[in-house]
Amino acid sequence: MIKVIIFDFDGVILESVDLKTKAFAELFKPEGREVVNKVVRYHLMNTGVSRFDKIKHIYKRFLKRELTRELFEKLCDDFANLVFDGVIKARYVKGAKIFLQNNSTRYRCFIISATPHKEIRLIARKRGLSRFFKGVYGAPYKKSNAVRWILRKEGVLPSEAVYIGDALSDFAAAKRNGVNFVARVRKNHRIFSGFKCLKINDLIGLRAILKNNFP
Repeated sequence: MIKVIIFDFDGVILESVDLKTKAFAELFKPEGREVVNKVVRYHLMNTGVSRFDKIKHIYKRFLKRELTRELFEKLCDDFANLVFDGVIKARYVKGAKIFLQNNSTRYRCFIISATPHKEIRLIARKRGLSRFFKGVYGAPYKKSNAVRWILRKEGVLPSEAVYIGDALSDFAAAKRNGVNFVARVRKNHRIFSGFKCLKINDLIGLRAILKNNFP
């Protein structure tokens, strides 16, 4: 029986993935269309990776230029400014809000996100979501470590937890800890082809899905 549910945030709780895709495109627009196309493709294939790691990768692999600490911090700040208001206003993934309202006392719920820790906690507060979650973890916390901490803190077996995510980093974090995984798929469905896991289009009827698949 499932006791703990771990949610990714962007693309699982809120429909905010496209906002971040546009932000990366805008951030690197001065580098030209070819670079922007590479950046967007890389971002979409690695949606669960933190912006910190993505920016470092882009400079090392695509731009092949030194990334100073000052420039890195500026790019991170610029990215946050591009997305924050949009995330605050983003619509919920279908079924997400009603599931949390009706089931956050039935299950112990957590968020693990690639968004910076302070930022994701602030977003959760401003969206009125904090009351639904026992814990909210963001970068630089590693997702697999956060899953392990939650299991240990809550005293539950891996079989008693499920991770709902939309990125391969979510899948990897779940599998490294032996936790059940559910993929929320949409435009990203190709990244989960060949992986054996339960796939859902949204969170409508999530409680019944959990009961039927993880009794």
